[in-house]
Amino acid sequence: MQRSAQVEPLGLEMIAGALQSRHEVALVDLRLESRGLDSLVQDFKPHLVGISSSFTVDIYRAINAAKTVKNVDPDAFVIVGGHHPSLQPADFNHAAIDAIAVGEGEITLQELAECLEMGGDIRRIPGLIINHPEGQFLTPQRRMIEDLDMLPLPVRSLTEPYRRHYYLLKNYPTASVETTRGCPYRCRFCSVWNFYQKKVRSKSPSRVIEDLAAVKEPHVFFTDDNFLSDVRRSREIAGLIREKGIRKKYTLQARSDAIVRNPDLIAIWKEVGLYSVFIGFEKPTQDDLDALEKQNTVENNERALQILRNEGIEPIASFIVDTDYDLKDFKTLRSYVRRLKLKSPFFTVLTPLPGTILYEEDKEKLITSDYELFDVLHAVVPTRLPLDRFYRELAHLWRRSYSRWKLSLARLYLLWHYHGLNKSPTRYLREVLAEARHLGNARYYMQPQIHASVNRGNR
Repeated sequence: MQRSAQVEPLGLEMIAGALQSRHEVALVDLRLESRGLDSLVQDFKPHLVGISSSFTVDIYRAINAAKTVKNVDPDAFVIVGGHHPSLQPADFNHAAIDAIAVGEGEITLQELAECLEMGGDIRRIPGLIINHPEGQFLTPQRRMIEDLDMLPLPVRSLTEPYRRHYYLLKNYPTASVETTRGCPYRCRFCSVWNFYQKKVRSKSPSRVIEDLAAVKEPHVFFTDDNFLSDVRRSREIAGLIREKGIRKKYTLQARSDAIVRNPDLIAIWKEVGLYSVFIGFEKPTQDDLDALEKQNTVENNERALQILRNEGIEPIASFIVDTDYDLKDFKTLRSYVRRLKLKSPFFTVLTPLPGTILYEEDKEKLITSDYELFDVLHAVVPTRLPLDRFYRELAHLWRRSYSRWKLSLARLYLLWHYHGLNKSPTRYLREVLAEARHLGNARYYMQPQIHASVNRGNR
């Protein structure tokens, strides 16, 4: 699924903003950087190296990056941060990693850099887990940042060499903008509320506009988990966008109940550039939706779909496939997608990711410890159907939703689009199309090494 998007490292850009006033900062996007990390470390000679590892599937790459840094300069202080390290720090108890930043990193990294510079005691800095040979040492918990407006703007100039390669589906190039942190809901499959200590905080509309005004890209992705949660604030942001004459195409994530309660808000945002909306439909039946503790309804999903379509917006609707699905369940989901005539559905496998309620319930059922398989496309707990049949049904969902002719038309459109812009298709175009083809092929899920590690749990 990561091929479908390659967004800018916004968290690192914001931490760079907190450090740049007193320290020399460089930012390397290893997904795009052509030079090896070892040579980059040799040239820059950093005293402090921060590695982002938000997604569970990124763990091994983060650890390998830390090992590379230490091989070049054993004295460099290496710290890892992000969702997974904060919620499952034991996975990063490694000799190449000196510490883990728990939760928000701006103030923690700022204090850490100053402490290292002065030769102070890092054990006094809140929000750290320090790795020692005898175990991990936890410093006092850091409180969430109350006023997000006091944080510096992200330093996007540090990613200038990479920015033309950041995209979200067919939206290219795309910049990311954060306006809110946290979520008030407690969905069983999500860890956002846990990471942010069950708090929700927002940046002021004027601060959001200040950030937007500095963005050069034509597409903007609001990273908030529910952008429309504060209706008055969302209206004010749209009004300021209109007043300032900021012309962008916006993609946001929203809950369907927020859309249903405020249909006029969609019309307002459409006028200022709303282009695409991600909605977690999750399930085709109310009982299954209730089991996820989504606190929403299938009726709301369908009403929100109509509201968006009335404004000419076709949402990207995501669904969660349970490993407990049988053939009837797969048929129900296929029929539902077909009945609603969804043009851009996404399907993920229900995965007990660390930090979620689901993980605490199902961690004893895990049939693999290979985090590469925690990509929400593979089963990491036993399936009701034989594993190969489960993946055939999953692939069938994708094939029925994205036929060959639709993929071919998408390819022709995008090629024409980039030819018209006098640009050759970049790697992102090839990867998006390749991902769509792979997801409709059951063999993609059943590679030999994956079959060996997962199938053991189905014997």
